[in-house]
Amino acid sequence: MSALRKIVVVASATALLSVPAVAPALASGDPDWSKAEPPASMSTVGGARLGERGTQAELGADAPVLPKGLTARAWIVADAESGDVLAAHNAHWKLPPASTLKMLFADTLLPRFPKTEKHKVAPADLAGMGEGSSLVGVKEGETYEVGDLWRGVFLRSGNDAVHVLAAMNGGVPKTVRDMQRHADDLQADDTTVVSPDGYDEPRQVSSAYDLTLFARSGLQKKDFRDYCSTVRAQFPGETRKTKHGTERESFQIQNTNRLLTGALGLSPYKGLAGVKNGNTTNAGATFTGVAERDGRVLLVTVMHPSGGGILPVYKEAEGLLDWGFAAAGKVAPVGALVAPKSQAPAGGGAGAHDDGKGAGGHRSADGDQKAAGASTRGSSGAGIALAVAGGVLVLLAAGVFAVRRRWPLPRR
Repeated sequence: MSALRKIVVVASATALLSVPAVAPALASGDPDWSKAEPPASMSTVGGARLGERGTQAELGADAPVLPKGLTARAWIVADAESGDVLAAHNAHWKLPPASTLKMLFADTLLPRFPKTEKHKVAPADLAGMGEGSSLVGVKEGETYEVGDLWRGVFLRSGNDAVHVLAAMNGGVPKTVRDMQRHADDLQADDTTVVSPDGYDEPRQVSSAYDLTLFARSGLQKKDFRDYCSTVRAQFPGETRKTKHGTERESFQIQNTNRLLTGALGLSPYKGLAGVKNGNTTNAGATFTGVAERDGRVLLVTVMHPSGGGILPVYKEAEGLLDWGFAAAGKVAPVGALVAPKSQAPAGGGAGAHDDGKGAGGHRSADGDQKAAGASTRGSSGAGIALAVAGGVLVLLAAGVFAVRRRWPLPRR
């Protein structure tokens, strides 16, 4: 066996504040998702049971029962380190992803531009955004650092920031192709990318399984961890003339992830450190989160609960996380998060398509192998730190995650 490569997964967050809702995006020409039913046959990537309809779980004698009242069309609970899928419901159902697709966008493009690189926004950079898109407030003619644009993507789900970064990458069509190639490498076979921002588009779909793969892959990158766990930050505003010359204004932006910030009757979820929420007409509310408790790291994805508004997706995610932590060691996995094709062992297969073995992820593109600190540009207030995985993830040559040691989260 080749040498292990240590990857630390640490995230930072700042003071906890309430945040406003993001308006759903709209698009024309979509199918009627309100009448959609899960197909009788779905992908078996990660294990045969993950391709079956309905809830899949193997509860031991002393295992807690799954939360009551779950209404989501699809959901999944997985161990972020081992890759074990603890339970799932329609895991491979292809559904509109909303802004959770931005996790794939970020995982694809983050390594390509230094965070301090500057870009002056041209009118063409902001062209083509869908009506009703969530915006962070990027202005044409102004110059932004890449790090600021990423904070706009992660905190405010800004489609304007997405389009500017896509323009820097050679345009939306190229970025869509790049994202699709990366999804294919991650074995996210349920995903078809049409727009980089997750806006409702015909044929644009993903699945609870694929979104969880995107989160797991993205969390190998220090910048991804920092951005997705930042609660609030200052964002550059317009440049105005003053009697002393010119002055660049700024304004505060706050994360729309309610389980991270607490809002509208929700409290911040203990140990949560991201990842991404979304809400569009076709997708309803979607959410992928990562949390650490007592040395265990879980990923949860919830897609389109039937309850109205945005709160049900957080309530159901919260219940599934609670269940997952309580079920540790008391359930048998029903599948696994597979390794990327590019991380498959030499001469071996690309991953677990049938039996769910060989769970894994891929090495961080930024190569970080030390504990990651907080993002200074995005921190303010009480400076509460949240550490994803609270420890070291180890990537084996076969693409399998294992635990070498763990660091606990700081107490709140």
